[in-house]
Amino acid sequence: MRNFAILTDTASDLPESYYTEHDVIPIRLGFTMDGVTYEGEDGSHLDVKEFYKRLRGGSMPTTFQVTPDQAEKSMTALAEEGKDVLAIAFSSGLSGTYESYVTAAKRVQEKFPDRKIAVVDSLCASLGQGLLVDYVVKKADEGATLEEAQAYAESIKLHICHIFTVEDLFHLKRGGRVSAGTAIVGTLLNIKPVLHVDDEGHLIPIGKSMGRKKSISALVDRMAELNISKDDEPIFISHGDCQKDVDLLISLVKKRFGEREIFVNDIGSVIGTHSGAGTLAIFFMGSHR
Repeated sequence: MRNFAILTDTASDLPESYYTEHDVIPIRLGFTMDGVTYEGEDGSHLDVKEFYKRLRGGSMPTTFQVTPDQAEKSMTALAEEGKDVLAIAFSSGLSGTYESYVTAAKRVQEKFPDRKIAVVDSLCASLGQGLLVDYVVKKADEGATLEEAQAYAESIKLHICHIFTVEDLFHLKRGGRVSAGTAIVGTLLNIKPVLHVDDEGHLIPIGKSMGRKKSISALVDRMAELNISKDDEPIFISHGDCQKDVDLLISLVKKRFGEREIFVNDIGSVIGTHSGAGTLAIFFMGSHR
């Protein structure tokens, strides 16, 4: 029986069913698209397929982070139930959500001095964050205390490898990840970047390939370079509405590394705003990032 609550945010791109089945409390980041606010604390829901349809059609969403008040509300509800809290936050290198958690934790700790409120900066994003959460959930369910689970998360988070490629450079240009000139030339020449999340939790280009299939093969090559861990460790894949590319990636992974436990889910609307439709990402435990 887990003796503390685990809380994370929806930048983890875990499906709703995961939160329910594994008793993880989600806090929702949000976005505005076509003048309507979605997700967040009080926003409407937009189906992810519809989101990518609109994105491809030219809609320009904007996102917003978890606020301190939003985080405090969730933490307070758990503390009132007599529960300690371990919060695993979206990378501080990409969002202010972690700082919101820290602010909220201090407030709740002051109101409930007998409760333990701990925050981990995941330095992860999308299903990389989701994979870290999954490892911590399993550790907690094995009987780890909050302190042990927190220490475990800190010890493994920089071994959660993130490798991804994008179909459209425009959204990376919007986010300042590539220059306007690089985006134009890359689009004209069909150059596809390969990127990762570094030890500071930032998105960093690490290579480029000519064409989509070569960029997907490059993801698998990078997995080998990072010494993907033993056979029974899971692999997570997230994607921006590009299932055929997911199928190709899975076939290449199995051909290179054999049968593995592979979990696939959509890149949610908040991460998808910044990465674009056609983004393909793979996450796994490796020797280093």
